Amino acid sequence: MDRATEIRRSLQKKFRKSIMNRCVMGLNEYELILPGDKIACCISGGKDSMLMAVLFAELKRHNKFPFEVEYLVMDPGYTPENRRRIEENLALLGIEATVFETRIFEHVDAAEEHPCYLCARQRRGWLYKKAQELGCNKIALGHHYDDVIETILMGMLYGGQVQTMMPKLHSIHFEGMELIRPLYFVREEDIRHWCRYNDLHFLDCACRMTERRAGEDVGKRQEIKRLLSDLRQRDPQVDANIFNSVVGVNLETIISYRKGDRTWHFLDEY
Repeated sequence: MDRATEIRRSLQKKFRKSIMNRCVMGLNEYELILPGDKIACCISGGKDSMLMAVLFAELKRHNKFPFEVEYLVMDPGYTPENRRRIEENLALLGIEATVFETRIFEHVDAAEEHPCYLCARQRRGWLYKKAQELGCNKIALGHHYDDVIETILMGMLYGGQVQTMMPKLHSIHFEGMELIRPLYFVREEDIRHWCRYNDLHFLDCACRMTERRAGEDVGKRQEIKRLLSDLRQRDPQVDANIFNSVVGVNLETIISYRKGDRTWHFLDEY
């Protein structure tokens, strides 16, 4: 058995319950893949997107209805070492990807405010554009369950709003395109376990700004990760409780909410 087959088979054996089934649960729960879809699986080189690529390869082997997958890698200005590691890992996993280059890191490097937000917006725009050129109607990103609950807490503690990272979204600027998150129910620790078990070594972070700030606090998300780690020691259910807080929202207990251009206030019907 070659390495690629061995790695894929681990998802059907050892990690079937923790990863494969959770992925399929998210796909079914939120109807992320439909017959006739052509999906651009967007690979950044990190553990999450690389796992997603292997999961898509497995889903294609056992798919119950027709859909297509294009594996897409955008190089926003990686160092030669990081670019080489991505290509080596793709070869190891047996993934044939379309690689294209942009100069996003150069543009973001010059930004004085909100460089991470600017980088994320530009990266997503380029991915939509390239996916559309390849005839895709969806892009798939590797955000996982922990990303979702961290986003909920970040919005509340630092943004003063209740919001979450949605499992799928319609694109505003690219007509007919959608964004989906197949790892929506997969836990980050299970992804790490899969990497360790298969002796896989992916990029931790290829961002130039993060590399320059090595050893320093790299942002609010790291603060939230530490907070959650502490809370889990006291209550193992804290992650599920945070997630469920945006699943079963009781609008009768909300002071006000906004949908589109309309705002509703509880006094409107008091």
